[in-house]
Amino acid sequence: METLSSIVIAGAGQAGAVAAATLRELGYTGTLTLVGQEPHPPYERPPLSKAVLQDEAAAAMAAVHPADFYRSRDVQLMTATPVRALDPAARTLRLADGSCLRYDRCLLATGGQARELPGLPRGTPGVHYIRTLDDAAALRQALRPGARVVVVGGGFLGLEVASTARALDAHATVLEAAPRLLERALPGPLADWLAARARQAGAALHLGCRLRRIVPGLPARVELEDGTVLRADVLVVAIGLAPSVELARDAGLAIDAATGGIQIDAACRSSDPHVYAAGDCTSQHRAALGASLRLESWQNANEQARIAAAALLDLPPPEPAYPWFWTDQYGCNVQMLGMPQPGLAYTCRGLADPAADAPRFIWLGLRDGVPVHGIAVNAGGDLRQLRVLFERGLPIDPLRFADAAQPLKPLVKACQAAAVGA
Repeated sequence: METLSSIVIAGAGQAGAVAAATLRELGYTGTLTLVGQEPHPPYERPPLSKAVLQDEAAAAMAAVHPADFYRSRDVQLMTATPVRALDPAARTLRLADGSCLRYDRCLLATGGQARELPGLPRGTPGVHYIRTLDDAAALRQALRPGARVVVVGGGFLGLEVASTARALDAHATVLEAAPRLLERALPGPLADWLAARARQAGAALHLGCRLRRIVPGLPARVELEDGTVLRADVLVVAIGLAPSVELARDAGLAIDAATGGIQIDAACRSSDPHVYAAGDCTSQHRAALGASLRLESWQNANEQARIAAAALLDLPPPEPAYPWFWTDQYGCNVQMLGMPQPGLAYTCRGLADPAADAPRFIWLGLRDGVPVHGIAVNAGGDLRQLRVLFERGLPIDPLRFADAAQPLKPLVKACQAAAVGA
């Protein structure tokens, strides 16, 4: 291993902050610099569309680390400091003020930016994008009781914003181009359940709709191709994330043409031997799916940060975790393990009643009896019990699983015992 005296992390979000902590935990004692363009110390983004959007005080609780963490760990945290260029040959990062940081090894954790609708850039009156703490603060001021909130995009973020709007007694309308909500993340029946749950909570949904035009203003005029006209006191655009790969691309690093992310290997190495990458900006091959993907999730940011930190120090990386996601909306905690794949047979344990005060059920997607995709509604603990079957590729009897009268823990143990005796 070469002697490392300086590691620079470009991007002070979840992945960057976790990587910095992990480097110190693994014994790195050299100079460690964490550079971010936002004025805030690193914070977690999932609360932005939920707790932070409802309560200003929740912003402080979204911090990745306590306020004194960076000083106590001797991490030089540079906020409000955009990085303008990466020079792999000189091993330097050029900052906005013209100064340069030299590194022995560098981690790119640059995340991404909210995609914008053409003709509706950030700063348009009445139009909100939500990616940062400042975005959440601005939207929070606009979510008044009775406000007409129109959300363009029925993905996780858009649905969470609409759910929060309803909790604050604002009107909420969601516009989604696909015929179902979360079409790429949920099986059809569960997507239909979620739509029914949202409508039960008072949200209006327009599925399979197309925008004709949006006339910004206070209120904005939203015209759909079917002739529907909506008035929006608050217009929220939640149409996905554009990975921030400009530093890597301009420096000549490999970019995955299919996903747009920085191409990394299993150890989070980029195409340059001294540059690594982690988080939303990356594209990594997933053996279980036989494809390279960009995973935009809290868990993936943490996982890749820890793997990258070990690799930066030439240490064995931790085992990659099974993909996990979650969302809180319409009074439900929804946790997902694995990812949907073609040809899965789904079975449900529990009653999926969209009108229930606290519905509780699990859907399992099976291939040859082996669970590869799980969705738990208010049943995250049960899904954690099943996780060993996912990780070890062990089959489960779908009929016994669907019988809610049969305790889950003994059933999982029986699956493990059957595998040992096979």
